[in-house]
Amino acid sequence: MRKGNRIHGASALILSIIILSVLTFYTPAVEPARAQEEDRNPLLSPAVTTISSVTNSISSAGQTIQNQTVSYYENASGYLVYPSSASPNNASVSPEKLPAIIMIHENRGLNDNIKSTADILAKQGYVVLAVDLFQGQVTDNPDRARELSSAVRNNPSVAVENMKSAVSYLSSLQNVNASRIASIGWCFGGGQSLQLALNSEDHPLAATIIYYGQVVNDTSELSKIKWPVLGIFGDQDQAISVDSVRAFERALNETGVTNEIYMYPGVGHAFANPSNDNYAPQETADAWKKTLAFLGKYV
Repeated sequence: MRKGNRIHGASALILSIIILSVLTFYTPAVEPARAQEEDRNPLLSPAVTTISSVTNSISSAGQTIQNQTVSYYENASGYLVYPSSASPNNASVSPEKLPAIIMIHENRGLNDNIKSTADILAKQGYVVLAVDLFQGQVTDNPDRARELSSAVRNNPSVAVENMKSAVSYLSSLQNVNASRIASIGWCFGGGQSLQLALNSEDHPLAATIIYYGQVVNDTSELSKIKWPVLGIFGDQDQAISVDSVRAFERALNETGVTNEIYMYPGVGHAFANPSNDNYAPQETADAWKKTLAFLGKYV
């Protein structure tokens, strides 16, 4: 009996070795297929965690860019960035007229994160002007950030004129198609992006993008908007309630404004900011894909 057990045990061991060898031999053929599947859907890959990475994963249109600081409104200086191939400074070549974007910062001011995002959009073929609504002030202090944003909200006309001047500035550039200017903003800037839309009757925009910004549901106000609106929100946002977003969406529909409103489940305010505790990389990646698609469709 013992001898038979030893024979059967040896046979089982040999069979296991053979199976393991076969599996090892075929593993390289399996892994590339899995990698190809992840390439087809970048949201499956944990490497896609930033706006830059998801942009690179879905587009190969990246271009070299140029940037400069420009004065576009009284004592406000903005960050202008554009594809090098369409530089307005090259007098020997008539620059290509490109779509443009007004970018509006969060309550931290015109910081490096906003400038980096402006660079990303410029590489996609847009002329981007990141405006400054805080007169050059940038902060990481939450209390100071609230003070700066409250000062703007308490005197909204100044910010509106600032942004309208940015639209006029872009319109005057040789490399900009003045009929294809959009706005985008996050948090405080998202609300300001909507305010610009509500005050642009004299220079209609091509599109408005709002990332978890303060919204309104007054149909008489929203009827001023004659172009598409994209809204990105989280259902756990303690600053921008789900009810207010749904009321905003209903009002847009009632006034006939083309819109795409997305409510991401399980994420809170400022979920697209990598420096924020609420940062949600997968939702950010998906929202950015929707943003690029929206810009590509309407601007």
